[in-house]
Amino acid sequence: MVRYLKVLSFLAPAMFILIPFKLVPTVMVFFNSFQKWGLVGFERWIGFQNYLKLLHDPFFWKAFVNTFWYSFLSISIGITLALIVALIIENSRISGFLKFLVFMPVVISLIPASVVWKWLYNPSSGFINYALSILGLPKLRWLEEPSGIFFGYGPSLAMLSVVIMSVWKSFGYNTIILYAGLKSIDRSVYEAAIIDGAGGSTIFWKITLPLLSPSLFYVYITSFIISFQVFAPIWVMTGPPPGGPLGTTNVIVYYLYQKGIEDFSIGYASAVAIALLAVIGILTLLQKFFIERKVYYER
Repeated sequence: MVRYLKVLSFLAPAMFILIPFKLVPTVMVFFNSFQKWGLVGFERWIGFQNYLKLLHDPFFWKAFVNTFWYSFLSISIGITLALIVALIIENSRISGFLKFLVFMPVVISLIPASVVWKWLYNPSSGFINYALSILGLPKLRWLEEPSGIFFGYGPSLAMLSVVIMSVWKSFGYNTIILYAGLKSIDRSVYEAAIIDGAGGSTIFWKITLPLLSPSLFYVYITSFIISFQVFAPIWVMTGPPPGGPLGTTNVIVYYLYQKGIEDFSIGYASAVAIALLAVIGILTLLQKFFIERKVYYER
């Protein structure tokens, strides 16, 4: 009994924060999703109508597809770039300075960073188009172009622009994680491979990646969960109204904000929140089940 009381005493400070600010709001959102709210508050219990409406809401599904594209692009570009930079840092004599350089964007507040990047993307006075004009390349409407980047299909150029900013902002964290994973690999494994006549590509694919897979899996899962909750860059960089042009950057969290705050449709917004929670949870479990079995854990 005394042991359990000691455990509870250590957990108490965290529980005082988690229960009222995490657990209780989550439970309330779940119950709100089965209700209809008006300007004066709760009106009536409507069961699964909010979820049925969600299934037939084209704007929700468009926001879901946009979120998927954001997640896919930010993860694929971000992790690839982080791995390349981590390999460069590991083999550099100025690794300390390079780590400082790549991690700097991580500590910058997201809102000011988004404001600066919105100016950089400005079609008439932004630095990026100015640099393109010096190189003799055409200027682009970075945050104003709704057409897809894959020959008119897929995510818009505006979405890609937001992704580039997000990758710049966050890839430094993943780089440090992967760099730590690279440093933890036993050098004797590489020495044995070289003695056996293994080349650089063989060493990378057969030794480095398998032994780095726990770190890669970690940064992949965390990046996936974070990417499905993107909001601030969309709010600051796109529009007006945010989510433009033509809704091509409207993501699930901003759609939730529209329904809950702008339209005051609390019940429907709660259903969107629960749907987002379910999507993240299910996809994370599926990826953990199918991908983690390929992760190599040293014993």
